[in-house]
Amino acid sequence: MLIVYLILWFIFNERVSLELAVVGLVACALVELFTWKILGVVRRKRIKTYFRLIAGAAGYGWMLLKQIFRCNAAVIRLILSPALEVEPELHTFRTKLKTDAARVALANSITLTPGTITCGLEDDMFCVHALDTTLGKGVEATDFEKKLLELEATADDA
Repeated sequence: MLIVYLILWFIFNERVSLELAVVGLVACALVELFTWKILGVVRRKRIKTYFRLIAGAAGYGWMLLKQIFRCNAAVIRLILSPALEVEPELHTFRTKLKTDAARVALANSITLTPGTITCGLEDDMFCVHALDTTLGKGVEATDFEKKLLELEATADDA
């Protein structure tokens, strides 16, 4: 993972010098140490798993962007069509996600999507407010949860 951190360090700095390399090596080593000791991440020798996690997270981000644009269009349609009647809804559902990080990622993804907001999250129970029934339809069985379950399974393989 240290190599990945260093590559990102040089990409974000946009230049290479001895000073930047030394500072970057120290900073990346501290981040790596932090993830091992403080966050409890165990060092693994399977670099393929890390790249699968990175690719999965990138795919999740792309899916989130597509969903944001799709729901944005639906909210704009609701606003610009006075004939359409808005019917707000409150959904509660349980998730299959096991880790707190994945549950928070799901809650944040729902909140980032226009027209929906996560009102509550307790253990595996979500409470989501939807601006309209069309926006709240299927919020409990989203692609977000499926992708996060895949990422959890990949992380468990690490």
